[in-house]
Amino acid sequence: MSSKGSFSYTIAVGFMLFALFFGAGNLIFPVMLGQTAGTNIWAANAGFIVTGVGLPLLGILALGFSGKSDLQSLASRVHPVFGVVFTVALYLAIGPLFAIPRTGTVSYEIGLKPFLGETNSFLPLLVFTLIFFGVTLFFSLKSSKLVDIVGKVLTPLLLIFIGILIVTAFVNPIGQIQAPTESYVNDSFFKGFQEGYLTMDALAAFVFGILIINAMKDRGATTKKQIMASSMKVGLIAAGLLAVIYTALGYIGASSVAGLGHLENGGQILAAVSDYYFGSYGKVLLALIVIAACLTTSIGLITSCAAYFNKLFPSISYTKWAIIFSIFSTVFANFGLTTLIAISIPVLVAIYPLAICLMFLTFLHPLFKGKSEVYQISLLLTFVVSLFDGLGAAGIQVQAINDLFTALPLYSVGLGWVVPAIVGGLLGYPLSMLKKGSYSNPQVKEKF
Repeated sequence: MSSKGSFSYTIAVGFMLFALFFGAGNLIFPVMLGQTAGTNIWAANAGFIVTGVGLPLLGILALGFSGKSDLQSLASRVHPVFGVVFTVALYLAIGPLFAIPRTGTVSYEIGLKPFLGETNSFLPLLVFTLIFFGVTLFFSLKSSKLVDIVGKVLTPLLLIFIGILIVTAFVNPIGQIQAPTESYVNDSFFKGFQEGYLTMDALAAFVFGILIINAMKDRGATTKKQIMASSMKVGLIAAGLLAVIYTALGYIGASSVAGLGHLENGGQILAAVSDYYFGSYGKVLLALIVIAACLTTSIGLITSCAAYFNKLFPSISYTKWAIIFSIFSTVFANFGLTTLIAISIPVLVAIYPLAICLMFLTFLHPLFKGKSEVYQISLLLTFVVSLFDGLGAAGIQVQAINDLFTALPLYSVGLGWVVPAIVGGLLGYPLSMLKKGSYSNPQVKEKF
């Protein structure tokens, strides 16, 4: 890689990656975690950081380590059909079905609605989302300048806005941290671990990681070692910023209970904290923080989704895909935040374990020589558990299956899929030795 300007470019890309990850959900969930975890905030925050920071970093590094140019190629190590199905499902989940519409809806709920007063009209949300996704589309069509737009302009502004709120809260805390709520009295680490799922960042890592790798290649990285080293530097910058801000926001939430009481959601907590410190100016500060955070994430997601589907269906141009996803996101955003979250949770519970399992198998790939059976059985057993977990999150209970799964280690803390994933991998390796004429994984011949 060229050394000229490489340090400043790495910083800019690191800032860009942080901003792409840091959407409104990343603001809302840590403060809510703080309020509910109370004096157990540090254990809960540690669990949240594992899934909200550690897993996204692993996702970025997994792509670099694999030497693959995109998620579909990586997932095809399981099977080519799985590669397409899983990749499409993941892009739709973090794209036009859930994550992108959420950026517009949360921006409206926290950034604009407080200025409008009580209203039951659908027009304000419709007008706001049309403008919001219009701006997103405008910047998405300038994807070649993404580092300059997001990394050098929007991210510093976002950090300034957040920094003002955090410094004020630390210098003058609202009150003493109170006792935890019932759900955080026990197993607060694992509870925080599961809360980290809601950020969707481990899924987004497979998508944003491609942007990072391409940015590094544009800068002159050619070998796998160079890409891994550059991705590590960029990932650590983003992860460090996320960890610090999550911890600070968690503390703000925990120290706010004494003065504000327990509120219903993170948006209300942030609004109340901003109002406590800055009065009417607090609404403006919070609006700037939320809209900046959502805008950077929506730009990155529209850009990534349009690029992938253009590659999958090249007859439709990148520009047309960006327009299609912007329109779909506008429509889905108008269903409202509560509906979006209710629909997304079961899907996330079902596919998140698959993404985590794929990450770890990617790093272990050289150890089992890329045998496709290891991938297949491990992911199959993972999906069996996560599928029924997802159905349970949707309110669909299969009692006989639930009774069976309760015997699994870690099932009570939402990690019942872990042991089946390990057992599946261990079974897959000897099976690959016995099975003849099985699907031949082209990755077996990769050099590490």
